[in-house]
Amino acid sequence: MHPLLVLLGPTAVGKTAVAIKVAERMRGEIISADSMQVYRHLNIGTAKPTLEEQERVVHHLVDVVEPYENFNVARFQAEVKRLVPEIVERGKLPIMVGGTGLYMSAVVDNYEFSPGGPKYELRTELLRRGRQEGPEALYAELEKLDPTAASRIQPTDLRRVIRALEVKYSTGRELSRQGKGPPLYRALQIGLTMDRQRLYAAINARVDQMVAQGLIDETRWLLAQDYPRDVPAFQALGYKEIVPYLEGRATLTEVIETLKRETRRFAKRQLTWFRRDKRIIWFDRGDYSNEESLAAEIARLAEGEFLTDHE
Repeated sequence: MHPLLVLLGPTAVGKTAVAIKVAERMRGEIISADSMQVYRHLNIGTAKPTLEEQERVVHHLVDVVEPYENFNVARFQAEVKRLVPEIVERGKLPIMVGGTGLYMSAVVDNYEFSPGGPKYELRTELLRRGRQEGPEALYAELEKLDPTAASRIQPTDLRRVIRALEVKYSTGRELSRQGKGPPLYRALQIGLTMDRQRLYAAINARVDQMVAQGLIDETRWLLAQDYPRDVPAFQALGYKEIVPYLEGRATLTEVIETLKRETRRFAKRQLTWFRRDKRIIWFDRGDYSNEESLAAEIARLAEGEFLTDHE
């Protein structure tokens, strides 16, 4: 069974920097488990690894589809199943890094998806209803059918609301209770966390940094492409909050505060998802003086678990 090191945690906790240092220590390749970093052109708002970071360590599943294309959890799982053996064959350690809990659980617990693939007629009908009735109406429906999944999705995230309803109507199962197959990998799950107030301060600082780096212009470019408003890019945290400013419906100060608030809420939902899994070994960033010392500790733990598997 192939080894898989999993590094997870809420947004802004510092996963990318630590993962790169771990990968450099362990001859690893990173598989991004971020549902938005797969989209090309969405760089600042998704906190995508920089080109320099991608040159230091090989990254997979970054910049693989256009902003108007759909990329779902079933496709992510299929891509990981293809990538892990290839990485191991090269003598490298696969390291899955991210904060999209559903994607990571689908790999670690080998979720079983409907063999028929997406039900496009059902999806089209749900999309029509979402446009006509508004995302909140479908979200209220999801709260009744799968309250656990609803608690982890933003009411305005029409794409994910539709996905959860699609699973329920197609399979009869809740998305939060997706069927599982036998384990695919010997996974070691490492979680990064920090004091809540410190995390929120890091989130606020990251938003300010994104704005300084050009998030407004990146969102303006997205609007200029004239994509339909229901494409995945417009559901991404970091872009939909900025749109009202560019359309003259809110001030810059207002949308920045909204983005900070929604990102803090998103981090809270991420932690709620991850805390369910008692197999995760948590590391508090505050217990380490720097990223190097934390990466060294994670690497030591991983070496003891399965380093010999890929030498």
